[in-house]
Amino acid sequence: MGITVGMVGVGAFAQSFIPLFKAHPLVDDVVLCDLDANKLRQNAEKHGIPRTCPSLDALCDTDVDAAVIITQNWLHAPQAIQALRAGKHVYSAVPTGITVEEIAGLVKTVEETGKVYMLGETSYYYPAVLYCRAQYAKGAFGHVVYGEAEYYHDWDHGLYDVMKWRGGARWREFAGGPPMHYPTHSTSQIISVTGAHMTHVSCQGFVDRTDDGLYRADANRWQNVFSNEAALFRMSDGSCCRINEFRRIGHPGTVRMCLFGTEGSFEHNSAGSIWVTKDRSQSLRLDALLECKGMPVRRTGEKAEGMDLVTAEDGTHRDVSPLHPVERLPKEFIGLPNGHAGAHQFLVDDFVQACVDGSLPPNHVWMAARYAVPGILAHESAMNGGRLMEIPDFGDPPGVIGVRD
Repeated sequence: MGITVGMVGVGAFAQSFIPLFKAHPLVDDVVLCDLDANKLRQNAEKHGIPRTCPSLDALCDTDVDAAVIITQNWLHAPQAIQALRAGKHVYSAVPTGITVEEIAGLVKTVEETGKVYMLGETSYYYPAVLYCRAQYAKGAFGHVVYGEAEYYHDWDHGLYDVMKWRGGARWREFAGGPPMHYPTHSTSQIISVTGAHMTHVSCQGFVDRTDDGLYRADANRWQNVFSNEAALFRMSDGSCCRINEFRRIGHPGTVRMCLFGTEGSFEHNSAGSIWVTKDRSQSLRLDALLECKGMPVRRTGEKAEGMDLVTAEDGTHRDVSPLHPVERLPKEFIGLPNGHAGAHQFLVDDFVQACVDGSLPPNHVWMAARYAVPGILAHESAMNGGRLMEIPDFGDPPGVIGVRD
């Protein structure tokens, strides 16, 4: 028996996910929801989805089983809490939330309702992160001593358009948000590999010097002046890590990670990716292994060679690396859009499967809190000259048997 999914927000980013939820064999029906009536009508026609709702309030009064929240950043936690209280499972785009209080409320709501919550954090599924999780699981790092991760996205690389879509006429009020309020692409990489969480932070901010005025203290609702923030974290396993969130940077943009252990290390920079060991017995170039070109899919019982390869459009699960376990994805996803280095199809499948079988999805609410809360405290540290701040933790999921992976 499948579920009915309500897509809350049908803007640009939702276009990557509507076809996947519609195609999933365990999704019986999809309902589109948006405040913009014209956008709602256009997307209903575009995707062939007749059922629509004019608001989240209206959707919460329907029989949908799950709400997929792809709305403005600052609305995610309150809207997730509303949907959970209405008895819906929730998938939320990143970030988890932008205050410690609302994230605490989100965790409490999941615990009280027993509903599935999953954060749509793409970095969890990046091939470099998959590789490092496998290496860590077999002890190849030894003891991790230091990690670093970063999300570099300059405003000149499409962010003006994104914020105008999200903020409308008042976009400038929201555009200058603290970079560390959007940390999950970076923090999730290290946390999802080692399982350690961040306990303390000291952060420094770069006061913006660009003349568009987005980061003036009187121009945005956070009185934020920092366009770039760099934080050093103490981890619960005794290691430390550095996280950079930069929005003014002479760089083409990246989401990447390095992780150093007592026995082996993973490095990723503009020159590529490598695995190395202390005894020099291994120095492996990983670029081909981590490249996301797509993987051919074969028919059940047939050889994966020559003309036996399936030809559904391009004949592949698109935009994945050799490390991605495409065999566990629904065959209905073959040839459909993917994105963020193979993440989209796995995000959708993990969420739907968790809703149906009651399993705990990756990026569940306790992990989602650990991805986001450190950034909120990091910005507070930067606002206080780099003061060392203690990071609250909301613990592990109670009574967990296992997490989908």
